[in-house]
Amino acid sequence: MTDRALQTTPTDTSAAALIALAVNGVNSDRTRQTYTQALGDFLAWVADRGRPPLTRALVQAYKAHLLALGLAPSSINVKLSAIRRLVSEAADNGLIEQTAAGAITRVSGVTIEGQRLGNWLSLEAAQALVNAPDVATLKGLRDRALIAVMIGAALRRAEAASLAVEHIQQRDARWVIVDLAGKRGKVRSVPLPAWVKLALDAWCDAAQITSGPIFLALRRGGHIYGEGQAMSAAAIWKVIIHYARALGYPAIAPHDLRRTAAKLMRAGDAPIEQISLVLGHSSIDVTKRYLGTELDLQDAATDRIKLKLG
Repeated sequence: MTDRALQTTPTDTSAAALIALAVNGVNSDRTRQTYTQALGDFLAWVADRGRPPLTRALVQAYKAHLLALGLAPSSINVKLSAIRRLVSEAADNGLIEQTAAGAITRVSGVTIEGQRLGNWLSLEAAQALVNAPDVATLKGLRDRALIAVMIGAALRRAEAASLAVEHIQQRDARWVIVDLAGKRGKVRSVPLPAWVKLALDAWCDAAQITSGPIFLALRRGGHIYGEGQAMSAAAIWKVIIHYARALGYPAIAPHDLRRTAAKLMRAGDAPIEQISLVLGHSSIDVTKRYLGTELDLQDAATDRIKLKLG
């Protein structure tokens, strides 16, 4: 990045524009907020040091600064990811030389010792969560369909928020979420278990949804907004947290439903390469090349999640 591009504090317009350049293409609201904060902290640190040019050495020094503060490796890696995104976008817009940008993006993250298991639900707990909403109400039908698709299709919050009727199509005589854009713009397709399709149909029929976003925001009293406003990722978070806490699972977050899906697929003996395809992990291309596998629509991994609608 040019010297001139960093001759401001994070509160100035130029710094705000740099941050916007990096985060505007991020789909997840939560990631966008995290990156905005991380880049604000980084630019403030740069300003305190007289605004030197953005180089690999500068980013390495910032990494050492974060380590000295005692931050967790995962937190440092998120901050470095934000910087890499900023540098990549800046290079694409001619604000930094591609060679310098490449050197910066190769700054390694901090090694995380061990493996974080996270949280997930048992089959019985997942079954209870799917059937927790009151399906005698419009809101209950929507919430059941939302929980069903997040467990049964392993969707992220942002993916569920962007899910549209047009994504649901038939392939090889079964229903599939087709061409879903996920994290970092990766596109994948996910086979739908029959019970998830039933939950989606019940909600869409009741709400008279025939096109566009599937999960719509509701006004107080359970009525749909006139123009069919889609739920935000933040609103989806609140829905999942509400039902999980009501069932006595205060530590369960929306992403844990995705982890639950993976655990239940594996427990049902789904091939690990099929689980990887369903989840759309960053290593999916490597997995497909190495194993020579493709998404199996006849023996779908999602069919191994043995839940049913109440």
